[in-house]
Order: sequence, then C-alpha cells, then structure tokens
Amino acid sequence: MDPRAVLILVAILVAEIGCIANGNFVFPVERRKRSLNAVKAHDARRRGRILSAVDLNLGGNGLPTETGLYFTKLGLGSPPKDYYVQVDTGSDILWVNCVKCSRCPRKSDLGIDLTLYDPKGSETSELISCDQEFCSATYDGPIPGCKSEIPCPYSITYGDGSATTGYYVQDYLTYNHVNGNLRTAPQNSSIIFGCGAVQSGTLSSSSEEALDGIIGFGQSNSSVLSQLAASGKVKKIFSHCLDNIRGGGIFAIGEVVEPKVSTTPLVPRMAHYNVVLKSIEVDTDILQLPSDIFDSGNGKGTIIDSGTTLAYLPAIVYDELIPKVMARQPRLKLYLVEQQFSCFQYTGNVDRGFPVVKLHFEDSLSLTVYPHDYLFQFKDGIWCIGWQKSVAQTKNGKDMTLLGDLVLSNKLVIYDLENMAIGWTDYNCLFLG
Repeated sequence: MDPRAVLILVAILVAEIGCIANGNFVFPVERRKRSLNAVKAHDARRRGRILSAVDLNLGGNGLPTETGLYFTKLGLGSPPKDYYVQVDTGSDILWVNCVKCSRCPRKSDLGIDLTLYDPKGSETSELISCDQEFCSATYDGPIPGCKSEIPCPYSITYGDGSATTGYYVQDYLTYNHVNGNLRTAPQNSSIIFGCGAVQSGTLSSSSEEALDGIIGFGQSNSSVLSQLAASGKVKKIFSHCLDNIRGGGIFAIGEVVEPKVSTTPLVPRMAHYNVVLKSIEVDTDILQLPSDIFDSGNGKGTIIDSGTTLAYLPAIVYDELIPKVMARQPRLKLYLVEQQFSCFQYTGNVDRGFPVVKLHFEDSLSLTVYPHDYLFQFKDGIWCIGWQKSVAQTKNGKDMTLLGDLVLSNKLVIYDLENMAIGWTDYNCLFLG
C-alpha cells in the first residue's frame, strides 16, 4: 500500500458483480490516496467523528482538511441528477448539500462537478414535516412546538467541530440493481435523506477533496440501508471489497451469495461496528497482554471502520507488536519519516522477510494481515509500518483499537445486521475493479 499514490476506484464490470452478489444494490466507489501527512490528518479527523458518536475524548491538533477516502456517485430526484458522496460506515444518514445552502462547497479538485440538490427541481421530492412518523421515530418522540408546516430538522456535529444542519426530504434514489441473470439495471426507490442548509468546519470548505455529501452505512433506522431493508427490497446486509493494489472496489447492499464467510458477533448497542478482539498472534506467538486490554464495555473495545486508512492499537499492544514484527530483521534500523511514521531501508520481498500477523476474534474468527498489507513503500528501498499507536482514549483511560483499510483491504467484508455479525474472507478485489 502506497499512501502517496493517487488512485481512483473504477466502476465494476457488470459481468463480474455476480460472483459476489445476487439481488444487491451496487455502488462503485472511488478512492484518492494521499501523502503520509494527509493520511494521518484524515485518520485523526476520522477518529474525531467516531469518538464524538461514542462519547470519547480526542487528543490531537489542528490538521489539514481532508474528506473520506471513498466516495461514490448516486442519482437523486426525478429526473435523477448525479451527486458524489462519501461512503461512511461510521455514520447513519444520507445527506447532500442543497440550494440556498450557507457555506456549502462550490468546487472540488477531484475532477468532479459539485451539484446542489433542489427539492423544487425534482418532480418527486416531498418535504418531511416534523409531525410525520419518521421524524418522531428519529427523535424518539414528538418535537416540542411542532406544526405540520415545519420541516423535520437534522443536525450532526462531528468530533472535529464540523457540523451539518438542514431538514429531511423524501425523493427517489437511483442505483444499479443486480438481477437474477447477473446483469445490472438502473432502479429507484423512495428514501428519506437530509437536505443540507448550513455547513461549518471542514464540511464548508471548497477544497481539493470537497464532495456533495455523505452516505452513512450505520445501524440506525434512518440509514439508507435500513430504509431499503424496511421496504423489503433487500436484507439488512452490506459488504465491501476494497483493493489497495490497483484501486478497484465496491460497496454492495443486500445478501452475499458467494463466497460464504465465517463471522464474529457485533457488540450490541454500540454506535459503530464494535467486535471482541481476543488476541494477536505474530509468527505463531501470541502477544502477552493484559487480559482486559481489549474489553468492549463503556465505549471501549475494537471498531471496524473502512473510513480509516491505517490501524490504531493501544500503546501497550503497539509496544509489544512492533518488536515482534521486526524480530526477523534485527539489523534494520527504524527512523521517523515526516516525524510520525516508523520506517526502514529494505530491498527484499517483504512477504518473505516479515511475519504474518493474525487477529483472533470471538467465535474463533481470525483476520490475517500480511506484510504487504501492514507495510507500505514510502519510496524505492524505504518501507514504513502501517500499525500506529492510538492517541484516542476512552473516559476511563483505555486506548481504543481502530482497524481501518490497513487490515480490511483485499478482503470481502460482510456486515450482517440481520444477525448482528460481521465476517470476512481473503478475496481478489481486482476482479471487481
């Protein structure tokens, strides 16, 4: 994995979709990789968003504006117009910037045209008022002072101080549907989403990575996934296969037909996709760690998040892991690149020169992380370690474990919310790009 490279995820080939999904809604995603500093900037901001939702504190500093690594094109309205939105497993609702929006970005250097959604410009757009059932369910009861002509509001404040505020509308979402003959065809479904009226912080920037909005793949009933499942169009399951070699990949909504995967339970009543990590193995040796280091109570534990680039471990885990990883190469000297990445000079094959790391989860599910996954080439002959020491702590002082693309790439990852489980298997995502 080379975080300095600029890669774009291309649309998947129709004939190749069926090997994973049948009857799914498929979202081809694009990805832009960054400089080392930008990777850490993105992940620090990302941890801010995650920590905000689970009521944890973030340690950090002022960092450059970044958006999520993955984004996709959606069609909204009648006739449908294209909108480019960040794909985010760490939040719930879909929202896009709307006309008359205050401080919304107007341009992006990603090679895309930003579009403001206009409810009056769509033949099928309807305002969701505060007295409708969706609004009452979203806010766990009626909104004080609600009148039928008042829109149902939404407001999200992220851990980095960025915020989006607006109101809910209902309109058609157009997507690619995989039919029984393994062909895709455009299809639409009426969904409720946020119409952004005011943006602040990094969401208000007209930057090189500005987008039209965010589509959340979280667990709440307001997510697109939950709405499609409630309408009977799909099961409450989604998956992704992200390739860090060539850049191809997909997000897909619906049941995965093939291949079958083993799973580990999701921790219930968590805001994000928390799992129970039991142990870490390096070269067949289990790291000797405190028995409670991966506890998942009180907002602690291990989060699976495709929006994070690297993998972050509690300090005590990191300090045990890195010497084990480097043990086969005792003569190599580590030094810092850009004052934050541990790097070394090496010209051999990393998969032959360094050990495999295995993460063991509840119900005997393991995640194998190969050297070419957790090491990335900074430049010719210089490799850097992708494992990072976590700087985010819970209220009672425990470091969190956050597993991002470093360990999720080149795998088919399935989030089964019907059975509250997550699973994965090694998969050649090149075939999907």
